Amino acid sequence: MQNVRALRLTAGGTLALVILVSVGTAAEDWTWDEQPGKSLALRRGETVVWQFNFGSDEPKPFFHPVALADGRVVTWNRPPDHVWHHGLWFSWKYVNGLNYWEPDRATGKPRGSTEWGNVTLTTNDDRTARIAMDLTYRPRDGNPVMTEKRVVEISAPDADGGYFFDWISTFTAGEQDVVLDRTPPPGEPGGKAWGGYAGLSLRLSKEFASRAAHSTEGPIDYGKHNRFRGKSPALDYHGLIGGKPIGVAVCDHPGNLNHPTPWYSIRGNPMSFFSPAVICYEPHTIKAGKSLTLRYRVIVHRDRWDAPRLKKAYAEFAREGS
Repeated sequence: MQNVRALRLTAGGTLALVILVSVGTAAEDWTWDEQPGKSLALRRGETVVWQFNFGSDEPKPFFHPVALADGRVVTWNRPPDHVWHHGLWFSWKYVNGLNYWEPDRATGKPRGSTEWGNVTLTTNDDRTARIAMDLTYRPRDGNPVMTEKRVVEISAPDADGGYFFDWISTFTAGEQDVVLDRTPPPGEPGGKAWGGYAGLSLRLSKEFASRAAHSTEGPIDYGKHNRFRGKSPALDYHGLIGGKPIGVAVCDHPGNLNHPTPWYSIRGNPMSFFSPAVICYEPHTIKAGKSLTLRYRVIVHRDRWDAPRLKKAYAEFAREGS
């Protein structure tokens, strides 16, 4: 039986990343693998179903691998073309003009630093796990400008080996306004073909074949630049791994900024990437002392989802999160 406890967070207070997992399959099939100070993984036999990585040597906390329970991995960490891509992760692009996304060529590190500490891992016999961590954003060698409270709930794998992440992030500006920005997309002054990305992101496995995607309105068109930017409550990116259909869907909460979210998605060679790029169309300012909360559901599933199936998943998320 599935058992997931819901969490309710408000702005302010102690910063924490909390993950709750309940696994409703035979207990002997599932184990926790904890590497102190580095990672926590859910295993089914020898298969890592998902792993959360938070070591001090990592530039961001992230999930990789993310797989179905049959072992097919849907994420890619540190691909050669973009080594700053980390499976399933969150990163702003520019915060007050500093780049938090990719490393500076001179230093090998982003000019904006994402930091965390006070990590607490709790795993229970009912296969529920809790991870708590503080997050801070600041210029390197400067004072913090923003903090984040993040909550991720992960469902039990179902009969098909699929599951979902419910992700909540609350960002609070410090004593000054915080401007969240991105590389301008085409159509803006200085716009680039690759502009618009920032926020929750997925870099998908190089094993994906026959790739396609659906929004809640139907199949999406990647166009001549192999990119898609359009608004929709949800998007499903799917294809074949090992000759079998598999996909990942992301649902945007109706209370989010700019809902229905703009999407930024790539179907390139070799890049499979998508993101609910909340500030794709314009930057956003968080006033001093104020907060911005974003909520998403990331669903790992078998088969290719069409618009009706995606609409159903979105409706379930919107109803549960209301």
